[in-house]
Amino acid sequence: MSLAILFAIYLVLGAFAGALAGLFGIGGGLVIVPVLIFSFGLQGLDPAIAAHLAVGTSLATIVFTSISSVRSHHRRSAVDWPVFRSMAVGIVIGAMVGAWTASLLSGAALELIIGVFVILVGLKMLFDVKPKPGRAVPGKPGLVAAGSGIGWVSAIFGIGGGTLTVPFLSWCNVRMQRAVGTSSACGLPIAVAGALTNIATGWRVPTLPEYSLGFIYLPALIGIVATSVLFARVGAALAHRLDAMLLKRIFAMVLLVVGVRFLI
Repeated sequence: MSLAILFAIYLVLGAFAGALAGLFGIGGGLVIVPVLIFSFGLQGLDPAIAAHLAVGTSLATIVFTSISSVRSHHRRSAVDWPVFRSMAVGIVIGAMVGAWTASLLSGAALELIIGVFVILVGLKMLFDVKPKPGRAVPGKPGLVAAGSGIGWVSAIFGIGGGTLTVPFLSWCNVRMQRAVGTSSACGLPIAVAGALTNIATGWRVPTLPEYSLGFIYLPALIGIVATSVLFARVGAALAHRLDAMLLKRIFAMVLLVVGVRFLI
């Protein structure tokens, strides 16, 4: 498969991931990682590193897409910056450890846990499971600890953390708009720390394809970033016109199928 055809595929993937992110309020990494693993398989890349390359590339794309998202939420005063600053300390540490943890896993093991995670997210969306507010926002030590856990898990799965951060903040009685806005800000340090660590851990891997920077595949990064930001706005606009619950359930079923595919 030529590089031009692959780049076209990554442009389409970026548009798809961006639209879904805007439509459902989920991070694009939840879509990008599985599709990249499948596309790397079609390219004939070493299966032992395909999942690692997908996770690292996904985190690198989130660096760019989260900047636009943070600016948008900040203009609406939807980011709780004091909470973000406390969580960011733990997030950076957790994301670095998470990316390092992923590098220690075999390709098959990483695909397996990604499959389980995708299934769990699909079930959560299908049954619309949301935590009920049950406590106040913890102090700085609690936020640092929460950030560490969110960063660690997010870097392993190549996501921006919204799947975890929004429920956590909602549980802490943060209203939804500020939870989403603060979560978007938290995605940036997750992505930066995770991407840099993936560059370092993958730097000397001999089976990396051409145009790779550690565990980041540059053609995929450029193609996805080129279209995802634009189509995130399209998805956000469609969210106000379509039956969001029906679409969410359809997408949840797709996630379940994808997750099961990884498990078998």
